[in-house]
Amino acid sequence: MRAVGIILAGGNNQKMRELSDKRAIAAMPVAGSFRSIDFALSNMTNSGIQKVAVLTQYNSRSLNEHLSSSKWWDFGRKQGGLFVFTPTITVGNSFWFRGTADALAQNLDFLKRCHEPYVVIASGDGIYKLDYSRVLEYHIEKKADITVVCTKVPEGDDISRFGVVKMDDDGRIESFEEKPVDAVGNVISAGIYVIRRRQLIELIERAASEDRFDFVKDILVRYKNMKRIYAYKMDSYWANISTVDAYYKTNMDFLKPEVRDYFFRQYPDVYSKIEDMPPAKYNPGADVRNSLVSAGCIINGKVENSVLFKKVFVGENCVIKNSIILNDVYIGDNTYIENCIVESHDTIRANSSHIGKDEVKIVVETNERYVM
Repeated sequence: MRAVGIILAGGNNQKMRELSDKRAIAAMPVAGSFRSIDFALSNMTNSGIQKVAVLTQYNSRSLNEHLSSSKWWDFGRKQGGLFVFTPTITVGNSFWFRGTADALAQNLDFLKRCHEPYVVIASGDGIYKLDYSRVLEYHIEKKADITVVCTKVPEGDDISRFGVVKMDDDGRIESFEEKPVDAVGNVISAGIYVIRRRQLIELIERAASEDRFDFVKDILVRYKNMKRIYAYKMDSYWANISTVDAYYKTNMDFLKPEVRDYFFRQYPDVYSKIEDMPPAKYNPGADVRNSLVSAGCIINGKVENSVLFKKVFVGENCVIKNSIILNDVYIGDNTYIENCIVESHDTIRANSSHIGKDEVKIVVETNERYVM
């Protein structure tokens, strides 16, 4: 594919609450065995993109560890490869990334050294499958300056956290409202863009010279009437996990057979870093119903409508309902958990109860297994 890929994975927001205290949003565990960024990386390699740069910043240690080897996504090659860029103090700059456009501006040397004529920009917090080469074909066919991948939001979802798009019959974007308070319409930007590399460099340099730092507000919104900006409609599954409720709902979606079949059994595949662990073990007394249980788990109690990530231990007489248990959690005997997200590496004491009533409860406990 005649494009270089860029994944924006450095952001953070308070809507993830305690879940983003120890990791970047792009590193959030999803569907039992994956990280959020795995979906964008898999789309890149499945689309034939051979060179990808990941821009990280906030709480990037666990994300950088996950990306330490590029072979899992087939980027371990002589031509191209996977590049991870973090903010760097230089002679001319001592700032962290001040926005998405500034993150690109601080890494323009990478784009200038590339030879691919196009750039595919994606965020690291989207859960979806997409062949970017089809978006590029559409971009060329429409003779667009920028192509924005768009999707429809189901009724009832919070549309105010997205960019709302309106387009004409030909697909050209007429208006772009970033996170409107009172949105009209339900077509939003999925945070995926295709643009010619030289034009991107020009627009980023112009924005930097004017101290403009946001790609959406300072490029898409600003130039919507001056540039040919088109919308590519995506009608397959798409989710963004940048809030606690959205993260919870997305993981629960993987309990639906059609969603699991789409991501796990239909080509192309989703790839991730592999850890060698034994399969899940179900001891006498275990009762598991409609749940996703990952490798390394040991189940002694009842698990219903829940997602258990790797190396979760469920004690005897435990009941887990409608919950997400992240990696390496020890749950003591006679514990009741419902409508919760249990943070990774936690130790839940025996005979305790955690119930999310009005909203999803995030359970964060001291890990007594490693306390000296």
